[in-house]
Amino acid sequence: MRRAGGSARRGQRRGALRDSLRLSTTGTTLNTSNSPLAKGLAALRVLARGGGPTLLWRAVLMASLAGAIGLLPWLSRTDPALTVLKARSADRDPTPETLRAVRDQLGLDDGPLVLLGRWLGGLLHGDAGTSWVSGGQVLPGVVQALGASLLLMSGALVVAAGTVAAVCARTLRLGSRGRLAARGPGGTASAVLAALPEFLVASVLASVIGVQLGWLPALGWYGPQWMVLPSLALGLPAGAILGRMLDDLLPSAFAEPWALAAAARGVPTRSVARQAVRRCVPGLLPNLGLFVVGLTGGSVAVEQIFDIPGLGRLTLQAALAQDLPVLQTGTLALVLVAAVAGVLARLSARLLIGPALRDGALHSLHRPGPSAPRALPLLYGALLAAVIGFGLPRDALALDTLARLRAPSLAHPFGTDALGRDVLARVSHGALTTLGIALAVSAAALVAGLLLGLLPRLSGPLVDTLSAVPPVLAGLLVAGVAGSGPWTPAFAVGVVAWSPLAAHTSSLLRQERATTHLAATRALGAGRWYLLRHELLPAVLSPVARHALLRLPGIALSLAALGFLGLGAQPPSPEWGLLLAENQPYAERAPWAVLFPAAVLALLGALAVTAAGGVRLPRRRRRPESPAGPPRERVMPPRQQRNSPDALLTPVSTSPTEER
Repeated sequence: MRRAGGSARRGQRRGALRDSLRLSTTGTTLNTSNSPLAKGLAALRVLARGGGPTLLWRAVLMASLAGAIGLLPWLSRTDPALTVLKARSADRDPTPETLRAVRDQLGLDDGPLVLLGRWLGGLLHGDAGTSWVSGGQVLPGVVQALGASLLLMSGALVVAAGTVAAVCARTLRLGSRGRLAARGPGGTASAVLAALPEFLVASVLASVIGVQLGWLPALGWYGPQWMVLPSLALGLPAGAILGRMLDDLLPSAFAEPWALAAAARGVPTRSVARQAVRRCVPGLLPNLGLFVVGLTGGSVAVEQIFDIPGLGRLTLQAALAQDLPVLQTGTLALVLVAAVAGVLARLSARLLIGPALRDGALHSLHRPGPSAPRALPLLYGALLAAVIGFGLPRDALALDTLARLRAPSLAHPFGTDALGRDVLARVSHGALTTLGIALAVSAAALVAGLLLGLLPRLSGPLVDTLSAVPPVLAGLLVAGVAGSGPWTPAFAVGVVAWSPLAAHTSSLLRQERATTHLAATRALGAGRWYLLRHELLPAVLSPVARHALLRLPGIALSLAALGFLGLGAQPPSPEWGLLLAENQPYAERAPWAVLFPAAVLALLGALAVTAAGGVRLPRRRRRPESPAGPPRERVMPPRQQRNSPDALLTPVSTSPTEER
């Protein structure tokens, strides 16, 4: 019996040990499932759902883009042999025999489809062909240029992160302490910085810091010191735009229940501010991916000014020379960078938000209340209207060679340019066409971005593909199809201007669908169209419209910059971008010829940003008619009640038993 009892006890102990091991193993498995690696794999599985049609759609878009680039010499209605010959040697006489030799050498008589097939066949074996202009191997040159662009992009992202921190520092400080109500209207400095064109910032930095002061090198690409100025020129405007977008979402994050509860429990303000940034960053990650692609391939002007052998500059030169192997390989590299950036942005958003997207546990990032009284948009609008109205009676095309590069005076308040034309008159007359077309393109981009953003599986690959196309290349393709004309730049910019708005819409829509109030509304029997009209669109429209206003000055500059390639208005047209570019070589002798047009453009940016925050004049306080009576209780709308600080302190149900 003792042996039987001992064996039974030993069996019980072994069973208990097995149970404890099983429990410990289960606990280890659960902990492993919560590890970052497991979360990343789960997010990849989520992204892979329905990935077959998405990958097929992405492949179709890439093939269409490669085909359009392969047809560029034939779409432009020019002889590609003549263009290549001029790129090889501008002084060589284009005789029929010489052009025939170029055609035979490049195989142009075989047609674009045969040339595209040869390039694709060689690309499958790791050979992108040889350059039509230089005769060198294409793939090593593209890889080297991509490395320089990625290095420049990393430096620009560091500058942009610092700019975002500076723009949002005031809101983070006040929001973490629960004093956002005391925040007055601001953001003018960031608005001005966001409105400045990159080539103007690059020119000022190169001429002042690089040449006059000699603090940093201004030309070349030989080490870390040569990265500072171009990184500043690219990162400051991009950081200002991203900072304004983040600063627009932070007040709503600080009004959520978790932030109010954290403040009530005495959580350190740094932790609250850090979590608020983490709450808002997923909504900006798609646009950050677009900025990464734009900084990699769209920094053509900065690479030209600082003589950087980047991919954007290489692609532009190949497009102008119609060097198809280099152009196709460079564009393919940009498309791959865009695809990787888009996937990483969506994966990072899912990792940051976590299970809240799946469980529908998010709160809507609405503004917690009406915007603060701000009359700054009216002030900026009045100043801009005064400048335009004061210069319209003047002649914008009158030449006075005896008054070249005159300083500002009563006769010429903004001075004169290199041809003796009045700068104020040119700025005013250029505002009519520049602002009108920019507003039309911005409105069309807003509508297209909202509609396509509602279909993320359709617009996601399309956004990634179009964001990889530099605006100059898009302008060349559009001009090849539609021809040159006054509306060609507008159509070319509009083709790519909707993509950041669509990415912003899709990101906000993904979070809005995971909110608790939307789940409650759906549980009450609301249909899809009701949710779209009354819940989703009102939540998305306001921030996306403010984003569109932020990009209005950049659209105005992109329209004017395409005019230099023969795609739109030509000199002596007084477009604002043309004014800046024409007067840029005289910035040291006559800085007013550049500063005044840039100041008007910055004024437009300040007007756009402050108007995006709302226009509301401060009202005069009225004394109550019966001060002795009890104050009337103000009834808040349901949306504001969810974001009200008192919502945490209000019980769900109050019964007499609970009151006792």
